[in-house]
Amino acid sequence: KQEAEKRGIDLKLADAQQKQENQIKAIRGFIAQGVNAILVAPVVATGWEEVLTEAKEAKIPVILLDRGVDAPQDLYLTSVASDQVKEGRVAGEWLVKTVGDKPCKVVELQGTVGSTPAINRKKGFEEAIAGKANITLARSQTGEFTRAKGKEVMEGFLKAEGGGKDICAMYAHNDDMAVGAIQAIKDAGLKPGTDILVVSIDAVPDIFQAMVNGEANATVELTPNM
Repeated sequence: KQEAEKRGIDLKLADAQQKQENQIKAIRGFIAQGVNAILVAPVVATGWEEVLTEAKEAKIPVILLDRGVDAPQDLYLTSVASDQVKEGRVAGEWLVKTVGDKPCKVVELQGTVGSTPAINRKKGFEEAIAGKANITLARSQTGEFTRAKGKEVMEGFLKAEGGGKDICAMYAHNDDMAVGAIQAIKDAGLKPGTDILVVSIDAVPDIFQAMVNGEANATVELTPNM
């Protein structure tokens, strides 16, 4: 918004409420309005070819933000995103180094099912812990990248794993889910950051506050200037 204002650009915004059909509808609306460019953070990776082709035929460049798509690269101008596989790998490497040889049962809060960050952050993390017999990924479920869902899913993990006594670490695909999970851990009478290690991705202000409070251990950020 700041940059658009500075450059005299008329910026139109559409909130798709994390639904792909809303994103596609908004893009079609922008095409109909004859905008000069479209920027989108695709909620999932698949199902974009048709609408991207429509934008291309209308000669409107599309820029992908933060997430990628499974579509031919000539359908969009460029993609501005971080190496999400590496983000997951850095989180996994931190955990490997931190727990050393002690047995560690990990639970994972995945991002939105089918989104590139969820796919890639899982892949990188699993690569990092592969071959470490002492580290096991016990449970993995989507928290949909939100605090509320992260809290809800973590509550389920805690119940399923001896009230949380059996969980050594929690890895979240983003900090927001981690913040929700931290609350669930506290509600269960355990100390996040001590009883259950917390590692996540994004570097949002609230996770730093949690780290200052001793309730989170690590967050991963690869590109502060994205």
